[in-house]
Amino acid sequence: MRTSGILMPVFSLPSKYGIGTLGREAYRFVDFLEKSGQTYWQMLPVGPTGFGDSPYQSFSVFAGNPYFIDLDMLCEEGYLTRAELDAVDFGKKENAVDYGLQYEKRFPILQTAAMRFSKKEPLDYAVFCRFHADWLDDYALFMAIKDSLNGCSLDHWPDELRFRRTDALNQAKADLKESIDFYKFVQYFFHRQWTALKKYANQKGILLFGDLPIYTSGDSADVWAHPELFQLDENLNPVAVAGCPPDAFSDEGQLWGNPLYNWDKMQQDGYRWWTDRMHHCIKLFDLVRIDHFRAFSAYYSIPFGDKNAVGGKWIKGPGMDLFRAMTDRLGKLPVIAEDLGTLDEDVYELLAQTGFPGMKVLQFAFDPQGDSAYLPHNIQPHCVVYTGTHDNDTAVGFAKDGPAEAVNYAREYLRIQATDSFNWGMISAAMATPAEIAILQMQDFLGLDNSARTNTPSVAGGNWQWRIDYSCINDWLAQLIRRTTEVYRRLPKK
Repeated sequence: MRTSGILMPVFSLPSKYGIGTLGREAYRFVDFLEKSGQTYWQMLPVGPTGFGDSPYQSFSVFAGNPYFIDLDMLCEEGYLTRAELDAVDFGKKENAVDYGLQYEKRFPILQTAAMRFSKKEPLDYAVFCRFHADWLDDYALFMAIKDSLNGCSLDHWPDELRFRRTDALNQAKADLKESIDFYKFVQYFFHRQWTALKKYANQKGILLFGDLPIYTSGDSADVWAHPELFQLDENLNPVAVAGCPPDAFSDEGQLWGNPLYNWDKMQQDGYRWWTDRMHHCIKLFDLVRIDHFRAFSAYYSIPFGDKNAVGGKWIKGPGMDLFRAMTDRLGKLPVIAEDLGTLDEDVYELLAQTGFPGMKVLQFAFDPQGDSAYLPHNIQPHCVVYTGTHDNDTAVGFAKDGPAEAVNYAREYLRIQATDSFNWGMISAAMATPAEIAILQMQDFLGLDNSARTNTPSVAGGNWQWRIDYSCINDWLAQLIRRTTEVYRRLPKK
């Protein structure tokens, strides 16, 4: 059955508190998806954001983002008062997230809620803490220590804490108990609100489509708690870091800077950490996109300290051994492989062995000199097709700012000339393909240009900020999308 969905980050939802949350507007968006005839709500990673506010640089691969906790819900439950919320200035920006303001204002109000929560903890709170203890204890302690050190990164911590010496950790647990409890309360709030939203979405026939970043941040509870699982030296500094080699888009490649995995060490216990991570993720989501899938075949390793990615090299990854371990424990994995970038036969073979659907992005299709596998007439059923991902232009932005030859070929191929209708031409082309799933950016349904772009890779600042206007989520647009979905026979069967 062919289906479709919409890519819409949680942070992009409307809200009077400066960022989208898991509250009323998330439920309204689920209703919008149902009215639109969609099957999937795809979103970006939902972990706590770190460096550069990127959801792909998180303080934990298991924790939820505190910014997504809905404050009105906490008010309704008696953990906050309306007067307390009204007294906080979350800024005047309605169409962009101000992360600095979120950091400044969000945590004090959550601390007020946590204080009241601590006086009468619900019965299921202790159960939550025990169930998630494998990651929650380390995460809460990591964040409490980080706060006590004015937010400094792990590589600048005192040695006794950085190296997790027993006496220092015990002292920190005693001294920082209130802060540790706060971070546990926050995760409880997040997971309770998330579970309720997922249940509502599933009852409406909407499946949540998540995103699993392949790498962790070097400044994370994961690296701190499990340094042996990463390529670190005796001082806990990376030996090599992640990135991408030079290509047609960048002469210097991309230097992401994430520590690389010690796959040999991970293999020794059957890839338990990765299996635990996948298990956690498929409880949050109905379908999961694994970011940068090609690195499981071979990953690009850049010497630590290099200023760019030119000096990197490809090293063989765990391949099918990892996925056999995960399926042996978890069963069939509901996974989509982000198989974009520099690919070779080994990547294609791994994709075939796993059976995971890959991705086709229409914005990459229109090379006037070639017959791209991404062109609609070449797309095979076992894949997910996109007009563009969060790392691409919007469709209208592509028409305005994309390479002239590619845009001209796209106009000819799609039989569209006017820029203001280019988005619907791209949407229709994606919907018409045989692909099992078609995912369209919300910005493309609205015909927005690159001022509404979610992310521009390798560009610092201005990313992960776009937010939709409240009025744009409406029944008129829902019916327009539904009719388009119906025309191309992607309505879900009831």
